[in-house]
Amino acid sequence: MIEAIIFDFGDVFIDLNKQAIDTEFRKLGLTSWHDDLDILNKKYEIGKIEEIEFLKGFQKHLPNAELDEIKEAWNTILGNFPLYRLEFLQMISSKYRLFLLSNTDHTHIEKFELQEGQTFARDFYSCFEKVYFSYEIGLRKPDENAFKFVINNHNLNPRKTLFIDDKKENTDIAEKLGLHVWNIKPGIEDVIQLFDKKIIS
Repeated sequence: MIEAIIFDFGDVFIDLNKQAIDTEFRKLGLTSWHDDLDILNKKYEIGKIEEIEFLKGFQKHLPNAELDEIKEAWNTILGNFPLYRLEFLQMISSKYRLFLLSNTDHTHIEKFELQEGQTFARDFYSCFEKVYFSYEIGLRKPDENAFKFVINNHNLNPRKTLFIDDKKENTDIAEKLGLHVWNIKPGIEDVIQLFDKKIIS
């Protein structure tokens, strides 16, 4: 019997446009994703650096790009957040304990709230008992400590908790910790099909 559900954010609720971000950075002159950019991204996602340091780190590879252009390109990954997904979440919020656990950064969350509007964002956040963003808690998936942080903070029983994420590396760790998992496939599956998956009733 599932009592709690921990959701990922990107490609579960808000669609991610990975092609758009790749296209926009190529326009700015980035020919390939460098290892130091991956390190930079992960540091920003756990709040180890501020936005300005993050953007300047990109600028080292894009000397002709302005910081606001880099920020705009970075935010193009954020696609649509269909209203029906929010409505689905609102429908189940009275039946289960809901949590959000997302690898994300301040820039993307600021953009999401601006793009969808404060009312929409507030309605979304209010569906959850608690929202956890990696840049605020200093932990990111698939680090098992990120999962333990949520589980321990709310005294969750892993055997009665479902974790939904689009990345298999994340659901694999959650499963190892004893949680039920759904490794959702973006573009093929939708979170509103949750009850069709027979994971939950």
